[in-house]
Amino acid sequence: MRSADTLFARLFGVSLVAIVLAHGLAFLWFQQYGAPPPPPPPGYPMGEQRLDDPGLGEAFEGTPPTAGPKHFPGPPERSFFGGPVVPFLFQLVTLVAAAWYGAKLLSRPIRRFSEAAERLSENLDSAPMEEDLGPREARQAAQTFNRMQRRIREQVQQRARMLGAVSHDLRTPLSRLKLRLEQVSEEKLQNQMRQDLDDMIGMLDATLTYLHEQRTSEALQWYDVQALVESLCENAQENGSPAQAQGQCAPLYTQPMALRSCVTNLLDNALRYAGPTTVSLEDSTGELVIRVIDHGPGISADKLETVFEPFYRLEGSRNRNSGGVGLGMTIAREAALRLGGSLALEKTPGGGLTATARIPRLPKV
Repeated sequence: MRSADTLFARLFGVSLVAIVLAHGLAFLWFQQYGAPPPPPPPGYPMGEQRLDDPGLGEAFEGTPPTAGPKHFPGPPERSFFGGPVVPFLFQLVTLVAAAWYGAKLLSRPIRRFSEAAERLSENLDSAPMEEDLGPREARQAAQTFNRMQRRIREQVQQRARMLGAVSHDLRTPLSRLKLRLEQVSEEKLQNQMRQDLDDMIGMLDATLTYLHEQRTSEALQWYDVQALVESLCENAQENGSPAQAQGQCAPLYTQPMALRSCVTNLLDNALRYAGPTTVSLEDSTGELVIRVIDHGPGISADKLETVFEPFYRLEGSRNRNSGGVGLGMTIAREAALRLGGSLALEKTPGGGLTATARIPRLPKV
């Protein structure tokens, strides 16, 4: 009885019922309207014939007619409903209905798994799949999918706990080292060691921020991107960094924290390495294009993708006055990808670098 609950059994049963029903309808039709008339005997021309002609009976018995010219009657004309079209339509409609229902049975579990995988890719805390729907194979696959989701969630939570512990355990000795530096009498050595500790703390903070943003899921809401860009540029100008905003755009239905992280890292990166920067907004029906344009030294064409790798830094950015830890561009691209968009680098005409983020306009659900 368990085998009758499988997808194979359901599809086979639907096909079998459709074939039997189609042939049963054709059989009933032939029972109602009878079989077609027999062909004429050899040697008899087709034509008119009186029903009382004795030669007709003799023709059916296989004997030649005995009197007068006689003609075998042609088959009687049938109405459209009595022709072969009707049983053909019976069978066609039945088989098409069975094929449609069978395809629906086959595609329904696949559609459910596709929707569940899409939800899981956007949010690890999404609702699990229902495990009591569909045939046995679909229920077993749903149970396996839910177990996989739980294990992924547990692993991510375990990593978060581990990162928290590492952060706490590393910050404590680093803080003690900074305090002990005050006992170093040589000022030059003290400054060098303090800078090394600051670099270590900075790398630790950046790494934790990067890993935190990777696992953060955020609800969609309306966000004023134009106000964000103008605010970031004004803050940069107040701090002595030349930045200006261009263009206008309507509010965007998006994840605010991810979008802010993307734009902030792009702007900080351009101001740190290139100087004067322009943030341009280009709005359209389907997407919002954000361009962060600078006219600095730029980078070579073979490094346009490499800079997105975690902890990668160009040689010119490794000095302590301007260099970061190599995670800004990585965080910016992953934020753009979480928003369903893209981020790419290209050379600015006349020199420099342009980072182009394309963020799709999502329909409000």
